Amino acid sequence: MDKPPHKVPFHHTLYFRVITGIVLGVILGVVAPDFASRMEPLGATFIKLIRMMIGPVIFFTVVTGIASIGDLKKLGRVGLKALLYFEVVTTIALCIGLVVVNFIQPGVGMNVDASKLDAKAIQSYAAQGQHLSTVEFLTNIIPNTFMGAFSSGEILQILLLAILIGLALSSFEHGKPLIVSCDRIAHLLFRVIAIIMQAAPIGAFGAMAFTVGHYGLKTLIPLAKLMACVYITSIAFVAIVLGAIALLHGFSIWKFVKYIREELLIVLGTSSSESVLPRMMVKMEALGCSKSVVGLVIPSGYSFNLDGTSIYLTIAAIFVAQATNTHLTLAQEAFLLLILMLSSKGSAAVTGGGFITLAATLQAVGTVPVAGLTLLLGVDRFMSEMRALTNLVGNGVATVVVAHWENELDQERLTRVLNGDLEIEVLETAVFQEE
Repeated sequence: MDKPPHKVPFHHTLYFRVITGIVLGVILGVVAPDFASRMEPLGATFIKLIRMMIGPVIFFTVVTGIASIGDLKKLGRVGLKALLYFEVVTTIALCIGLVVVNFIQPGVGMNVDASKLDAKAIQSYAAQGQHLSTVEFLTNIIPNTFMGAFSSGEILQILLLAILIGLALSSFEHGKPLIVSCDRIAHLLFRVIAIIMQAAPIGAFGAMAFTVGHYGLKTLIPLAKLMACVYITSIAFVAIVLGAIALLHGFSIWKFVKYIREELLIVLGTSSSESVLPRMMVKMEALGCSKSVVGLVIPSGYSFNLDGTSIYLTIAAIFVAQATNTHLTLAQEAFLLLILMLSSKGSAAVTGGGFITLAATLQAVGTVPVAGLTLLLGVDRFMSEMRALTNLVGNGVATVVVAHWENELDQERLTRVLNGDLEIEVLETAVFQEE
């Protein structure tokens, strides 16, 4: 797996090509917005190709990892530690968002009359939000049929099946050949991902061109203060909170961000953290985290560890209250925070999940006018990029932390890779070659 150090020309790297795609997309969106707005299928097709592979990749990777554990107690321990970490860190993110939005007050002075807003544009989001109750979310983890989990693409359903199959294989007398076969299939699937990832620059170009062309940079000006609030808070959260967590566990957050810079660029271009889920699983394993920990933490983190989404939800909710002159007491804000803690857990499972969760939460609380969300429609897409970026970094840090807690982290390898002392051969897609 480790290769002698060698440098690939910068202009040949995926990093450079994705940057080029993003820049060209922005330029086209500004110069020819009508034409650029028709580029959406390029980004949507790329994300669809990746999503097509997520289910099988998670299944075979997790089956191999769980089968190698062979210990139900250890599996439960890893799961509990991961969930505990997710809950604590996302709660911190929610609280930070609440403090910052009350300090900066981006909505104060807008004096929007909620009764005059056209709420039709957000009715579809509110309708979808009615299906995001905590009970329904938990029961939905169990698929109706085995193949149904794969056809629906539900990450947690596939994860549940993989855990069950992995546990069964670990206690199966003739299970070793099957485990080896699953591992080989997983490697084959990563080769397929390698082929698909060649289209990442095109996907980033199409998604960015559509975003800028359709929504227009001019829509950012009236709500620049809100966007600045979300961006500054997210960056500060990564630098201070995740930075402190990383430091306590023996690595630098900045070196880690540099390590996953290609994934971050693809997420920036596509506004979807799902587009790099398979890559992150491979990269975290190459960093020194065990296959079993990576297989559990990364997929579950996509539903339960949404740091960026948590920051956005609190800031956006309080912004709407401020903009519509809706006074909230400290108790009402605390109650809103509690509802967001519960409702945010399933938001990643739905396209536009952050906005849908926000609509559902405001509808449930009743103190903040749901119609006020129409103020966010023009800029939500631009803020979704920062949400996805923060979520991605948060899930990567969570994986290293849980692996460290479980003594399933090769600390020496982690240090060498992040310091650049150990070169890892990367296909243009960050899919690592076998030895």
